[in-house]
Amino acid sequence: MLVSEKIVKDFVNNNISFVTTVPCKQLAGVIEELELSKKIYHIPSNKEDEGMGLCAGAHLGGKRSAIIMQNTAIGVTINTLVTLIQYYRMPLPMLISYRGELGEPVACQVEMAVHTKALLNQLNIPTYHFHKESDVEELDSILKYTFMCNKPVAILTDATFWKGY
Repeated sequence: MLVSEKIVKDFVNNNISFVTTVPCKQLAGVIEELELSKKIYHIPSNKEDEGMGLCAGAHLGGKRSAIIMQNTAIGVTINTLVTLIQYYRMPLPMLISYRGELGEPVACQVEMAVHTKALLNQLNIPTYHFHKESDVEELDSILKYTFMCNKPVAILTDATFWKGY
């Protein structure tokens, strides 16, 4: 099974029925799998903070949701994470392409990588970093954790995890 298929399968197995995404080459395979899924409603977002608002609405409507995004937008989402997602104790799995790490082919992506983990740590958001393909085996447990404790979690997936793109 491909990593992208495993991610979507774990979403389905954890009753995630709404996913919003912001385009990213590294995450393109997951986005394609979401489009094929008949059990997940996928809607693209223009911006990550907008996507978090959509996930909050889905949560309030009784749906489990997730967002798929790049780490370069963490700065844009801080206010939404703190004043909406965390304040109202909403579970939100964030599958994040960790751009700017080893194996990154685009130089301008590097600067945000320096700050990503520190920002997530400052917000007290549990963070998991997937470096190798086998790390995806942890996703099911991470998803169970976020819905059990009603917290957002960040799953960082770097270029080595995706074997480039």
